[in-house]
Amino acid sequence: MTAHATDYTWFDERYPDLGEAYCLTRAQGLTADELLRRFDALPGSDAVGLGAVMARWDAYLDEEDEEAEALFDLTEDRLLVAVTELDGWALAIEPNGYLGTLDTVIPRLGEGTRLVSHFRNVNAVDHFHWWEHGVRRLHFEPLFPTQRDGTDAEAPGVPELLTACGFELETEAYGLCGEAAFALAERLTDVRLDPERLEAATFRIGFAPRP
Repeated sequence: MTAHATDYTWFDERYPDLGEAYCLTRAQGLTADELLRRFDALPGSDAVGLGAVMARWDAYLDEEDEEAEALFDLTEDRLLVAVTELDGWALAIEPNGYLGTLDTVIPRLGEGTRLVSHFRNVNAVDHFHWWEHGVRRLHFEPLFPTQRDGTDAEAPGVPELLTACGFELETEAYGLCGEAAFALAERLTDVRLDPERLEAATFRIGFAPRP
């Protein structure tokens, strides 16, 4: 894969509300139902297309999601998680969520496999994670890509990989750091995201407890 940040400028343009605050988690070899189980999520129905997922999210925020109301007491603190399967990976999308980047949750989500996740919130706080069989190989904030940790943080080729994705390592320019996180996730998983794929995908909706 030769993904670059410029390949993902469409995300904020196509999904502006999601682009402000999201968490995307990929787990290799898992089904959508299995990844939802690892989130401890109550499984719901399917939604076709990311646009439909966002409509469900809006309804859930407004306490107008009849399915959620039937599944649990809406006073419970739960986050909506939508999971689909692409190219041998389960992809979880959390609108305004963050579970897939918590150190207390990642080991459960990625048990026995490779996990790649990235997150951003409305305050521009961001994180990128690459875990392998319970080992954190790489973690950093896309805004600050020179400040890395994990077993592969300073491994040969990692700075070059980040630069190839569009991260600015030699300057303090932020550039397309969020889009570069998408590109890095693609290079680590071989799963390309584009609007056509996301709108054709069938997502299983779930409701995961907030830790």
